[in-house]
Amino acid sequence: MRILFLGDVVGRSGRAAIVQHLARLRSEWRLDFVVVNAENASGGMGLTGAHAKLLLEAGADCLTLGDHAFDHRDMLAFVEQEPRVLRPLNFAKAAPGKGARFFAAPGGRRVFVAQVLGQVFMKRPFDDPFSAIDAALKPAALGGAAQAVLVDVHAEATSEKMAMGHWCDGRASLVVGTHTHVPTADTQILERGAAYQSDAGMCGDYDSVIGMEKLEPITRFVTGMAKGRMTPATGTATLSGVFVETEDAPGRARRAVPIRLGGRLTEASPD
Repeated sequence: MRILFLGDVVGRSGRAAIVQHLARLRSEWRLDFVVVNAENASGGMGLTGAHAKLLLEAGADCLTLGDHAFDHRDMLAFVEQEPRVLRPLNFAKAAPGKGARFFAAPGGRRVFVAQVLGQVFMKRPFDDPFSAIDAALKPAALGGAAQAVLVDVHAEATSEKMAMGHWCDGRASLVVGTHTHVPTADTQILERGAAYQSDAGMCGDYDSVIGMEKLEPITRFVTGMAKGRMTPATGTATLSGVFVETEDAPGRARRAVPIRLGGRLTEASPD
């Protein structure tokens, strides 16, 4: 399969880039499945139901969330109604929605997508992501019940993401980090066939501080105080992520390529 994973969509410019480019990329790159992390798509924090519908209609097969999953209260109900939106597995046990599920792909194939939250440097204590993903992957045998398995690790620490990559190697086709909004240069295929990248980057304006207008975060760093609210930058966005080609059996990755399209960053594509 040919799979595209796009990192955190940030604000209006990130949404606009998805709407502008994704349908064309699906055709040009002959994509079988697309996952988009939509954690920051609405106002820079969280996701609304209306914006979730927009991204799904633009061509995403699955949307993943993160620690801001329920910053917009309508998502509490929306995530129960829309199975294509996943919140983290190890969120609060009473949280609505699912953290992992099977999806149908062309040719009768099945893709399993799961998301976990990291614990290191995160503001809230979440349940152990390693035991959570271990349990989730048991019914999704790679190359058996699932022709591809994708794991989104929404975390701060690259060490925790790397550990998760090796923990899932042999059981996942792709393990990719989100949350820090900066694409890392470590795209690779691990020893047992999992494609890996520590952070997919963001789909947002990189003339910013991780997607936010520069003045407020700089003021907070310099003075130690907030002067106003953070607002997403509105310049042209770069689509950032990773493209993976997999073998149906046993579901391992045979190619992994970083993606950067449009905006300010140097471009990279599977062509």
